[in-house]
Amino acid sequence: MENLTAAIQTTHKFPFLFLIPLFPFLGAVLNAFFGKRLQDRYGKRVVHTIGIGSMTLAATVAVIAFVNLLRLDPSDRTLLDIVFPMIDIGAFKVDMAFAMDPLSGMMTLIITLIGTGIHVYSTGYMADEPAYWRFFCYLNLFVFSMLLLVLGDSMIIMFFGWEGVGLCSYLLIGFWYKEKKNASAGMKAFVVNRVGDWGFITGAFLLFWGLGGGWSPVQDAYVRDLPRSDENTRAFDDLVSRATVEVRTIEEVEQPAHEAGEGGHGEHAKKKEHHGDVHHVGRVVQVPIGPTVSFRELRNQLAITTADGRRPLVEGGTLPVTIASQRPGVPPSSQKMAFEIKEGLVDKTVWGIPLVFLICLCFFIGATGKSAQLPLYVWLPDAMAGPTPVSALIHAATMVTAGVYMVVRLNFLFVLSPGAMTIVATVGALTALFAATIGLFQYDIKKVLAYSTVSQLGFMFIGVGVGAYWAGAFHLLTHACFKACLFLGAGSVIHGMHHLTHHREHAAHGPGGDDHGHGHHARDLRLSVDPHDPQDMRNMGGLASLMPWTRKTYLIACWAIAGFPWAAGFFSKDEILWKAFSNGSTLIPGPVIWLCGLIAATCTSFYMFRSYYMTFYGNGDRGPSEEHKEHVHESPKSITYVLWALAIACLIIGPALGLPALWTGGHFEPLLEQWLEPVTQFSGLSLSGARAWHDNHALEAVFMLVSCGVATAGWWFAKALYFDLAKSEARLAALRSRWSGIHSLVFDKYRVDEVYNATVIKWFREFADLFAYFDGKVIDGAVNLFGVASKGVAWLNGAIDKYFVDGAVNFVAEGVIYSGEKLRHVQTGRINHYLFAATAGAVVIVVVAYFV
Repeated sequence: MENLTAAIQTTHKFPFLFLIPLFPFLGAVLNAFFGKRLQDRYGKRVVHTIGIGSMTLAATVAVIAFVNLLRLDPSDRTLLDIVFPMIDIGAFKVDMAFAMDPLSGMMTLIITLIGTGIHVYSTGYMADEPAYWRFFCYLNLFVFSMLLLVLGDSMIIMFFGWEGVGLCSYLLIGFWYKEKKNASAGMKAFVVNRVGDWGFITGAFLLFWGLGGGWSPVQDAYVRDLPRSDENTRAFDDLVSRATVEVRTIEEVEQPAHEAGEGGHGEHAKKKEHHGDVHHVGRVVQVPIGPTVSFRELRNQLAITTADGRRPLVEGGTLPVTIASQRPGVPPSSQKMAFEIKEGLVDKTVWGIPLVFLICLCFFIGATGKSAQLPLYVWLPDAMAGPTPVSALIHAATMVTAGVYMVVRLNFLFVLSPGAMTIVATVGALTALFAATIGLFQYDIKKVLAYSTVSQLGFMFIGVGVGAYWAGAFHLLTHACFKACLFLGAGSVIHGMHHLTHHREHAAHGPGGDDHGHGHHARDLRLSVDPHDPQDMRNMGGLASLMPWTRKTYLIACWAIAGFPWAAGFFSKDEILWKAFSNGSTLIPGPVIWLCGLIAATCTSFYMFRSYYMTFYGNGDRGPSEEHKEHVHESPKSITYVLWALAIACLIIGPALGLPALWTGGHFEPLLEQWLEPVTQFSGLSLSGARAWHDNHALEAVFMLVSCGVATAGWWFAKALYFDLAKSEARLAALRSRWSGIHSLVFDKYRVDEVYNATVIKWFREFADLFAYFDGKVIDGAVNLFGVASKGVAWLNGAIDKYFVDGAVNFVAEGVIYSGEKLRHVQTGRINHYLFAATAGAVVIVVVAYFV
């Protein structure tokens, strides 16, 4: 048998990982069952102490686990905590287990640290909320679900978290459920995500099915890849054999570019050779093969490589397989055989379609639901109906990043299908551009940020779609910081504006006031502002001097998202755009994807600085109005301190973790790329197509300058148009009038919701009405007919029982009674009567005897 190797992550036991999701879960349970009574008796402080305390404990354990991960060698960076066996059917075993590797470690810190900050922020923002206990219960439950999703060692546990965040989004978006629009928004998020969840489940089923075998058109049946161990086991179809392969682990050792003799940098600045030149061959391990839902087992079996560089389970080939089986009451047995895998995973098809493509496509459908990509993005803008801390939690730290995380986690699967990667990158590019254009004309500050999130998620999918998985994950990290800062900054502004809008509402409905409510719904918000809306940026303007801390942190976050080179967003977004341009793996040329991303980045800079100037200036240098001065004030420290923590992160995370190799002379890769290398290294084995211009430093520098140029252009145009609206309003009105059709279309979000209402939703309602009619007329009619028939049969049975059976019984009884009553008169007690009867009887006998 030939020697087999695989780059396998060695796991280390860390028995405290389960505490990270457990603490938020306990916080949710305590507030769910006792929060109302505690709040009524002791006040709101107890409620948020439970919520924040549980998050602090989770974050503390997460940091400790992450430090332990840092101390390990790259090939050993996986912590494993098996809590208890969950499923054990033959060879199919699933444990309730949690695993932390470099990717899930990064995600866990994002969720726990930013989530803790949002919990602290909520104490100030939701201070007047009566259902305070319910809000913190939902927040804790949301974080628990997301931690299940990222720490789960298998697809099943990931799916528990996947569904959990969907439920929590429904609860939190519709938190103020007494208003119909809020309840509808929560329901919309829940239903749209169910469509994506169907894709996730289908992809998992197809993957499990494909790992065990495939459909044979010759035999017209499902054919297993691996045989059973012996003839006796074959007789027991309920016992599935456990198959393993003996593999030597390898650890890749990276060399600097100048030592490796290459002019490239980043992923190309490594020299990788087999058998000890760069790889260190480690110990022998048994790698399970066959159907699995464990990410580790799936990755390991796809990484098994022969001496000639082939991967049998991916491409087909021969494997020395050890098959173990156990019959009830019989000691375990095993045998080793050379087994030929005729079709690797990439060669299997379903109805002529490559199986890997179908699997990845289904998983990506799930990702489009959770991460709000075309065409399932429509729920995310409506998610603004929830409280602002909810928006920050959903958009920055938890739910919307789940789809991106899932694709990065399954990078070893997606790289096997260039078609699937093309779809991921293309949908990401179109979504980034589509959502960015909608953000240009929105006036609701949270809607601007919502479409910004959709657009930035598109950038992440561009990154993972072109095979730059670390860059997509890096943008996820930077986005978590600057988008949390933006949403919480917007919440701070809204918190301050509430006092003003409440004053206006009171004045409008008070004595002598004009009742604004009658014309509220007929107002064209493109042309006029609702003075009672605290989220409309046209009600703001001049808040810079009133809310200086909020303004400064919001500006820093705008620098980050726009892509200025001193803030975090530049480093991740520029890397994605460069990798998209030089990409050679997708079926669509890289420059096309890059151009879509570049236009979207220009729009991003414009609409973000538009929101900044409309909110904090708008009046030029004239400052706030007297009305603003009287009612709008800076937010409390529980809000502003969190904003500053996130703003500082926006400034330091980019250069600290993503400093381009070009800036260091190509001597070392960005730290985050090195950190994620153990997770993404397998993708390098399968990534089709070489990157163009990867060693052209001059061209890469030009592209960096272009990125800075579009950020500057967006800022300049936004300032020119919105710094002083009094001066530019005539120009803006002329532009709106000239391009009224386009402006109206984009402002109405391309009327996608209207199209959905007229097609998909209408069709589903018609189907629902049809089924309701069928249920009411046919099903209920049949049930009612059966009921009437049953009543008729029961009546007939009752009649027979009453009039025939009971009648016969009653007739006999009554006859006996009647006869008894008549015969009773014979018993008179007089001797002469008895003698007369005896004589008469004798006469009768004589007469009868005579005739007979």
